[in-house]
Amino acid sequence: MIRRRDTIVGVRMRNLKNDIGDSRWRSSMKRLPSQSPTTLAMRLSIIPIIDVFARRSFTSAGLRPETIAVNSETTIHCWLPNTLSLPSPKNPDPRVSKPFLLLLHGFGPVSTWQWRFQVRVLSRHFDLIVPDLVFFGESTTTSPERSEEFQAASMMALLKALGISGERIAGVLGTSYGGFVAYHLARMLGDGWMGKVVIASSDVGKNEEDDRAMVERVGGIENVSEIMLPRTTVALRKLLKLSIRRPPRFLPEFILRDVLQNLYRDNLERKMELIMGVTLGNKDLFQLTPLQQDVLIVWGDQDNIFPVNKAFELKKKLGEKAKLEILKNTGHVPQIEDPDLFNEVLLGFLLGAPNSSV
Repeated sequence: MIRRRDTIVGVRMRNLKNDIGDSRWRSSMKRLPSQSPTTLAMRLSIIPIIDVFARRSFTSAGLRPETIAVNSETTIHCWLPNTLSLPSPKNPDPRVSKPFLLLLHGFGPVSTWQWRFQVRVLSRHFDLIVPDLVFFGESTTTSPERSEEFQAASMMALLKALGISGERIAGVLGTSYGGFVAYHLARMLGDGWMGKVVIASSDVGKNEEDDRAMVERVGGIENVSEIMLPRTTVALRKLLKLSIRRPPRFLPEFILRDVLQNLYRDNLERKMELIMGVTLGNKDLFQLTPLQQDVLIVWGDQDNIFPVNKAFELKKKLGEKAKLEILKNTGHVPQIEDPDLFNEVLLGFLLGAPNSSV
């Protein structure tokens, strides 16, 4: 029985406080004694609250967070199945109950935010490995390398560190920048180790002209990094407009500032180096060739980061083993904008069934 002063809202807020943790709760609830409700709203951070629900989607899918030193330079934070035992001298081989599937996120928030609508469905069929790429979240390196190929090498090192070496992985799914990494990883491992490849909203065939075209579409910026790593609320609004078919009509400035402060400030300089280190489009460093694996290309028909015509060009370049699915009424993040359709298409490809149930 709940007493009058112990309201339902109060109970829920205490539960939320326990999920977030005392330190993050105090930082999100800071206020001056005489603040008005409007001022309080402007100082309240919603990011820790959203992050709790994003993490819950992972834990409810049977995943746990781990931080793995993959070599002497690089440490990767990732989410792993509760059933997967880490290798040790007494247990060198991980226990496997399902085929492995690797999920690679794009620029922006960490993996829990970008794959929260996929993990529950996918975990029914696969043992998921969901890392944060280097310089996202708690993943870091002392190496001076910054290319997407280095990210792929780090993912391969992660698989080896987990004891997943020499056996076939069901596939890899990468969105946006994660698609760049997925392509390189699939090419490194070949079809003997890596199964199917899903490239979502990711113009692996892009070049410098495409970057200039994006700058012109946005207007008021000088380079791609200004929009992919927004530093002002104006730039963030532009990014939302480019990324989402129907961005929120009204977003208060204090919410946008909160997003910038909590989601785009960490490792800003290092992430800038990652953008500068992309080798795609550099003919001296990268040549796009067809992959050995079957490939699914997934694209939103309203994508303004990588326009849909680039999807057809990529399919042609990747050859006969590439299949293209255009998702109507979605933008650059179809896995968030229409997760049911995205998941249906994804499972149909991965499981080999045209109309897989989600």
